[in-house]
Amino acid sequence: MQLTSSRIKVDDLAEAQETFHARGWTDGLPVVPPTDDAVAACLEWAMLPPDHLIGIEPVRARAITAEKAAINAVMAGCLPPHFPVVVTALTALLQPEFGLHGPTASTGGCALLLIVNGPIRHELAMDATFSVLGGADRSRAVIARAVRLVLANVLDVKPGGIDRSTLGHPGKLGYCIAEDEEATGWISLGDQRLGTAPAERGHVSSVTAVASMAPRQVMNEWTTDPTELCETLAAEIRANQLNYSIWPGNYTVVLPPQLRDHFDAAGWSKDDIAACVYERARVRRGDWAAVGKGAVVKDRAERTYPALESPDDLLIVAAGGPAGGFAAVIPPWLGTRSHAATVAVGACVDCEIR
Repeated sequence: MQLTSSRIKVDDLAEAQETFHARGWTDGLPVVPPTDDAVAACLEWAMLPPDHLIGIEPVRARAITAEKAAINAVMAGCLPPHFPVVVTALTALLQPEFGLHGPTASTGGCALLLIVNGPIRHELAMDATFSVLGGADRSRAVIARAVRLVLANVLDVKPGGIDRSTLGHPGKLGYCIAEDEEATGWISLGDQRLGTAPAERGHVSSVTAVASMAPRQVMNEWTTDPTELCETLAAEIRANQLNYSIWPGNYTVVLPPQLRDHFDAAGWSKDDIAACVYERARVRRGDWAAVGKGAVVKDRAERTYPALESPDDLLIVAAGGPAGGFAAVIPPWLGTRSHAATVAVGACVDCEIR
């Protein structure tokens, strides 16, 4: 396999680390030196030639090739089996509806949440239970980090450069979760968004990319009523509308088993939860006056703003540890300026079959 990237010779691992840090090619953490053999192994596993074009970021016309992605994946700590998921995640980010430039260049400081579904979760030993948002397993950590390094080193998305985040949040280092599909009878997020036929559900691996803010943890251990639980979720979403952005977008809700059990006992599906939250997660423009934003109310105090354009915009993920009446609401970056994108692992998107 003929790789075209330039080479740097170093005497040892310590010199490699200092070289990469000095050139701004890391995220502040140590990297794995991307040797020819390691990069080629990733490409061979994914059956991609080095010059395969994963996609082009349209605003600045920057191309991401398989070779450049593989180099950064190795640096992030990826093994060859991780690489197809990295390629799928990058493909999702480059979909037109995602609008990659906005989330990566905004002062708002979002990160790129990746949600993995399907059999590949087991192949890569992804953990969808304890500390699912805290990072606990190798695969989720290195896949998320690889995507971040590609953005930094190929698209120049670095703090103070393209990345104009005022604050950012820890998800910028890595923001990847898997859905605990086997622990629920609900349709998975990936199958739901891909429209997978019932007979094929659970057999298609996918990655959903969402431009997301930091998780907001909520708790309700005082009711088993599904409507009241949805009100807890909606209250957190309304708080985000008042304190951050009033505009609708792809909110993500992560539901651990204890709360899922209450919905299951009531016979509620993901669609039922989404419909209930959709009706309740909305604010009046006049409500902004109570949080110090009265200057923007003007003569539109009675205008209502829903947090979701439709119930389908709520991304519900079954994941988390078994105990505690907790859930997480993950707000979107800035409303409809970026829509979640879902791509099947191994899918050919906008490419020519020869």
